Amino acid sequence: MHVIKSDPNLSKAATYREVNAQLAGVFSGEHNGLANAANMCALLYQMLPDVNWVGFYFLQGGELVLGPFQGKVACVRIAMGRGVCGTAAERREVLMVPDVNEFPGHIACDAASRSEIVLPLVQRGRLLGVLDLDSPDLARFDGEDRNGLRAAVDLLLAGSQLDNLVDST
Repeated sequence: MHVIKSDPNLSKAATYREVNAQLAGVFSGEHNGLANAANMCALLYQMLPDVNWVGFYFLQGGELVLGPFQGKVACVRIAMGRGVCGTAAERREVLMVPDVNEFPGHIACDAASRSEIVLPLVQRGRLLGVLDLDSPDLARFDGEDRNGLRAAVDLLLAGSQLDNLVDST
């Protein structure tokens, strides 16, 4: 059993160092992509303040399909190029949206969400999906979040078999 250790007094950078140290421990010896993605969602959801949704969408049949997540019931399918997730996937770049109501075509799965960050999962040049985090606070995400979450995604991609979660047909 892995016990999540969280200290609300840590700086954001220190929190991400702790998150990634704990993820490395959780992933150690486990290569199942589904299990690691699920545990990553749980850990991020528990350790990051002011986050109301954390989850994965994996590329299947040319669209993003809901994977493991923590939070309220979510949209199941997102077209490439649609909403923040589909746009980040299509561009293969991290998108930070300080106010989702200002993003053209935003898909509102949870009306309480006000800001969002989406990181594409790219392994050996192949798009696998995205990691999506939402917050009820405006402008919740910044460069420290981007860097800390990028490191977390890199840990997942380095040690997990995610190919079985993706169907590029």
